[in-house]
Amino acid sequence: MASYESASVPRISIAAFCETEDAAQVVEKAASDRRMSKAHVDVHHGTLAAAVELFQNAPTPNLLIIESLRDSATLLDELDQLADVCDAGTRVMVIGQINDVELYRALISRGISEYLLGPVGVHQLIATVSSFYTEPGTEPLGKTVALIGSKGGCGASTIAHNLSWVISKTLETDVALADCDLPFGTAGLDFNQDPLQGIWEAVSAPERLDQTFLDRLLAKCNDRLSFLAAPASLDKPYDFSESHFDQLVETMRTGTPMVVLDLPHTWNAWVRRVLATVDIIIVVAEPDLANLRNAKNLVDALVQLRPNDARPYLVLNKVNMPKRPEIKPDEFSKALDVQNLASVPFEPGLFGTASNNGQMIGEYDRKHAVGGLFEDIARSVTGRGDARARKASPLTSLIGKLKRKAE
Repeated sequence: MASYESASVPRISIAAFCETEDAAQVVEKAASDRRMSKAHVDVHHGTLAAAVELFQNAPTPNLLIIESLRDSATLLDELDQLADVCDAGTRVMVIGQINDVELYRALISRGISEYLLGPVGVHQLIATVSSFYTEPGTEPLGKTVALIGSKGGCGASTIAHNLSWVISKTLETDVALADCDLPFGTAGLDFNQDPLQGIWEAVSAPERLDQTFLDRLLAKCNDRLSFLAAPASLDKPYDFSESHFDQLVETMRTGTPMVVLDLPHTWNAWVRRVLATVDIIIVVAEPDLANLRNAKNLVDALVQLRPNDARPYLVLNKVNMPKRPEIKPDEFSKALDVQNLASVPFEPGLFGTASNNGQMIGEYDRKHAVGGLFEDIARSVTGRGDARARKASPLTSLIGKLKRKAE
């Protein structure tokens, strides 16, 4: 029997579509293995066509496992249809019955991560999935999103916490949230938890921080959302070097598909370093003149710091506050030359009650329109739009190139 070496699979979502009972049982046994304990695995008894139908109106997981008993032409045609509904970043692994090198080449050219000749064993399946995320040279799994307020009290932490919750619950994606405001952070309060350990333990000894240690420090909010709480105490100074948070961010990226960093409203070496290295930045501001000035300074500094990256996003918070002169959202975003992802209305009763209850807006009032705004923000930063507004995945883009060549 072949020997398969495999490391633990990170916190990813996996959906398997199996045409045979044997394949479904293999996936289910793999899902119960200790090395797959962090992954969320859904097993469907159905064909590739069923997967296409399901994901017409639902986000695709990090990994799709497809068993197909179809001939080569039908398989390739159905994969073309799957590409049209695949979200960016989704990997696809196919288990087939055709031992043909030409088919293998055609599948790889279409962006398929792996083609396995069935039947597959439990250890082979685990090792293949593990190799996607843990082999040397593999790109980090997680996308990093940093939120920073343009002015103290503008609600950046509230946006960060609700955004993390929506990504985990609505988009069904695993999220790790780091409350980086060590002396005054509110993540513990907002999620109604008081963990004994958190981000202080993670950054106080970066040389010993690995995935196992991080797992012990993360507090769970739900099945898909974990967070590193700030100590929120003033018994020690929190002076860090420029690279002090590098190991934390890299370790979080290795094990979780989405990493949300709730940064304090300050400007020092380590905050600047984090902002220089993350994938996406959201500047949160209120629609007044002081916020506009600060946001303009922030955006200008970040564009200079990240000349080859996309410009930061904007989220306007506490919009339409009674009796306050405000800058219109369109004018605010135009002055910064950035995209405004959402204008969150001033709703002190809604946010105050949810905060006092230790709940997110979607928990406190799932039908409130503000919850839809957080979902819009979540879909923008994750690239998980609806079926009519998908961002091109590697699978989609490669198939498109092949089609253009054929024409």
